[in-house]
Amino acid sequence: MPKTKELSKDTRNKIVDLHQAGKTESAIEKRGDIILGGLFSLHDTVMEPSLSFISIPTPTQCTRFNFRTFRWMQTMIFAIEEINRHGKLLPNITLGYKIYDSCSTPHQALKAAMELMGSENGSVAEGEMQGKGSCRGTVPAAVIGDGGSTQSLVVARFLGVFHVPQVSYFSSCACLSDKKEFPAFLRTMPSDFFQVDALVQLVKHFGWTWVGVIAGDDAYGRGGANIFADEVRKLGACVALHEIIPKNRAQTAISSIISKIRSSGARVILVFAVEQDAAALFDEALRDGLTGIQWLTSEAWSTASVLSTPKKYHRILQGSMGFAIRRADIPGLQDFLLRLHPTSPDTFEDPFLIPFWEEFFQCSLGVQAQGQEHSTGGKPLCSGAEELGSVANIYSDVSQLRISYNVYKAVYAIAHALKAMRSCEKGKGPFPLQACPDADNIQPWQLLHYIKLVKYLNSFGDEIKFDENGDPAAMYDLINWQLRPDGEIEFVTIGKFDETIAVGKQKLQIQEQNIVWNGNKKNVPLSVCSSICPPGTRKAIRPNFPICCHDCVVCTAGEISNQTDAIECSRCLPEFWSNAERTACVPKQVEFLSFSDTMGITLMAISLIGSFCTCVVVFILSYYRTTPIVRANNSELSFLLLFSLTLCFLCSLTFIGRPSEWSCMLRHTAFGITFVLCISCILGKTIVVLMAFKATLPGNNVMRWFGPAQQKAIITFCTLVQVIICIVWLVAAPPSPQQLMPRESAIVILLCDEGSRVAFALVLGYIGLLACICLILAFLARKLPDNFNEARLITFSMLIFCAVWVAFIPAYISSPGKYSTVTEVFAILASSYGLLGCIFAPKCYIILLKPEKNTKKHLMSKAATDKC
Repeated sequence: MPKTKELSKDTRNKIVDLHQAGKTESAIEKRGDIILGGLFSLHDTVMEPSLSFISIPTPTQCTRFNFRTFRWMQTMIFAIEEINRHGKLLPNITLGYKIYDSCSTPHQALKAAMELMGSENGSVAEGEMQGKGSCRGTVPAAVIGDGGSTQSLVVARFLGVFHVPQVSYFSSCACLSDKKEFPAFLRTMPSDFFQVDALVQLVKHFGWTWVGVIAGDDAYGRGGANIFADEVRKLGACVALHEIIPKNRAQTAISSIISKIRSSGARVILVFAVEQDAAALFDEALRDGLTGIQWLTSEAWSTASVLSTPKKYHRILQGSMGFAIRRADIPGLQDFLLRLHPTSPDTFEDPFLIPFWEEFFQCSLGVQAQGQEHSTGGKPLCSGAEELGSVANIYSDVSQLRISYNVYKAVYAIAHALKAMRSCEKGKGPFPLQACPDADNIQPWQLLHYIKLVKYLNSFGDEIKFDENGDPAAMYDLINWQLRPDGEIEFVTIGKFDETIAVGKQKLQIQEQNIVWNGNKKNVPLSVCSSICPPGTRKAIRPNFPICCHDCVVCTAGEISNQTDAIECSRCLPEFWSNAERTACVPKQVEFLSFSDTMGITLMAISLIGSFCTCVVVFILSYYRTTPIVRANNSELSFLLLFSLTLCFLCSLTFIGRPSEWSCMLRHTAFGITFVLCISCILGKTIVVLMAFKATLPGNNVMRWFGPAQQKAIITFCTLVQVIICIVWLVAAPPSPQQLMPRESAIVILLCDEGSRVAFALVLGYIGLLACICLILAFLARKLPDNFNEARLITFSMLIFCAVWVAFIPAYISSPGKYSTVTEVFAILASSYGLLGCIFAPKCYIILLKPEKNTKKHLMSKAATDKC
């Protein structure tokens, strides 16, 4: 390395002129007998000019200088100069180069490729070489690059038209193996198909069955991730999530990916993306506090210092694992990298040196005005005394020469092809008529033929050759990111994968004892879709998840499983039920509405209270039987009605207790007959009220047809019809005890079966018919004078009665088990209370609290007022 010295003012002025002349946007080139093109993404992003459409757009500006790629470019120059210097491989031939910056974008890569193929000064040595007739300067013999698969796709399509050989050092997309679409494309980087094969074998080795995949939004990421997902499914494992990192790296989109990682439950995630996309993902993971994930790396970032160097990533990336291509120690490369200096004679021939130097040392090589300490760009001025070796940077780090080694192999592969071309024996050539190529006028398509046939053993002991798809042999190192005591990440090789090993032998070899997992753990992380299902559970497919994933679902009530990982549960016999653990069947419990449970006690109490209240009303009416209000409303029918209401309250008790033959027959018949008796009494009272009003009209003698005897006859006839229905019911199909053993219930339900649903419906229907007749007659009599206002009370009581029993029907049908009995008892009690309250509560209120209204004078005066 040359001695450092201060930059002179003339040197600074030349640098400024170089910037102003736009040289920083051109290519680095060197004369030679044969020119090799080069495409390297020396910048990570492009700043597109704003288009006003009123002036010529400014040139596209590339930003974010990439030191790693700059080392790759220097490795190409190093290999070319090494070949020229030794002279053994290509004696009397000097290789030249012309290298462009593709700025990590497809359109910049295509633009650079077009300039390589079509610019007027495509070769510095064009004038001289054409005079000698050695080769065409406008077309390079071969092109090395580009790095990214997306860039190589567009370049390969373009160069393939001219059959110009393209040898990529970093493009691994499996799609580039298609020789019909990319006939001139070769690479020293193994196809992603082999990398995916290695990753799948890794997943299989550690028994991970629930793995997430996150890909970059480019040909490399999408292609590799899709192949991985397909192969993992063939393996029998599951893809927990498959997400894409957008190229604009929008925080909302990446935050959504982090959320899906959390919700998926996957502990192993493969990130198949370039280092810039991976960095965006991990930045969001840090913001969101995502930890505990075992990250699998794709080759693109398995040794990327942009992720391993910043300490902020160490917490989440420590223990990461992935495959990287084989590394090599290239003698003399580090000294070659450190030779660069802005005072060297080649500075003004290298348009990339100045931006590299300024970015490397964060200083400016521009001119400083007198009295200024900083340049106009805000950076301090470079002194010229800076040394590349004094700063730790990925550019000068030669400990992980993997892609650089690929570049080195690509240059030597082309050189060996050129040697083979020049060694062709006349009359034994590979072309028509066994012709040999013209060594002084190299045709790219001829060189392509020889590159495909390259096969040699290099100085590192590696065999270099290409298969029929232009791919090299796939050999990877398995890399583990381990945190050293000094707080730095170390790439430790813990295994290897060799695709060339014969079928049947182990391609993947791992030294498990040397692995450190995420969180500085030594145990293999568990990443399975489902754990082993214990007895009492069964496997169940998760909705919206892959079919190979399952949850351990507890056997449903009434089913058991007595083994692990049961596919289905076994149902118990009808009289048995599963225990709490769902591992054995036990006898079911018997259930019925008993006098000892809370519901039975409550209903019994309500029934007895109703009976007591009815007796109290009987006592009150008996005591005040001579008063006008009692006499005005047919006291005989009132007492008969109260008697029937008492029976209605008491008949509900027959529904409580263990069902038996007699209780089942009694409960339904008693209920039907007592309620008909009750409704018949109300019907009689309603007819009497209505007829009494008509009898007050002159010449009307209708009341003689509705005297006490006729009223008793009506009640007897109506009740007798119900008695006949019940007798026929008991004779034909009597109600009887029944055991219900529903499979979905842990109990055996004891209840009374109606025997004949038709008979039960007739009983209820007949009660409903009488109730409707009462309601209609009471409604017609509602506006009679107040001394006959019992019709209004009957109207309200019948409304309540009908409402209760209309609601009873659907409730009874839908109520399970003993609750159907509870529903029927509730309807009996509710309707009985409704009748008692609506008809007799107002009378008792007047008798006890308003005695001044319980006089004949008051009733007659009120009647006269209503007539007016």
